[in-house]
Amino acid sequence: MSSRKAFPDFSAITTFVFDVDGVLTDGTMLAFADGEQVRAFNIKDGYAIKHALKRGYKVAIISGRNEVGVRRRLESLDVEDIFLGVDNKIDVFENYLYMQEVDPENVIYMGDDMPDLEVMQHCGIAVCPADAATDILAVSDYVTNAGGGNGAVREIIELVLKQHQEW
Repeated sequence: MSSRKAFPDFSAITTFVFDVDGVLTDGTMLAFADGEQVRAFNIKDGYAIKHALKRGYKVAIISGRNEVGVRRRLESLDVEDIFLGVDNKIDVFENYLYMQEVDPENVIYMGDDMPDLEVMQHCGIAVCPADAATDILAVSDYVTNAGGGNGAVREIIELVLKQHQEW
């Protein structure tokens, strides 16, 4: 049985904003003796992000952690709006929308845990991966079939672009 809620109307969506850990990754972090911490990203999510950008959609990343490897991965996907090491996601989110002249109703935000809650309450469509925290599942307009880092980002981008006939 699908964990998704009712299928939302994505027709107004022009912008995707994603968290990293638990959304673009499965939340696993490998910590090496030298202090380096690495994560695994899903290649299909990366393809979908690049495809959305090529189609003129905006893609932004807002994450509490700040790691060079994460930034490099996102830059390799041509994402320009990368906000790492963020303590207050709602302030960054609202400033980003103001600077980009984007209405919150045109935004999908995908998060998975409590630091994402406030932003999810101020965007057009709140989305989370299937394995998100219980409180996040409760406020989400759409829950992907895929878990974080396992194609959840691909799933939501593909759904939106298919509704716009751009996939």
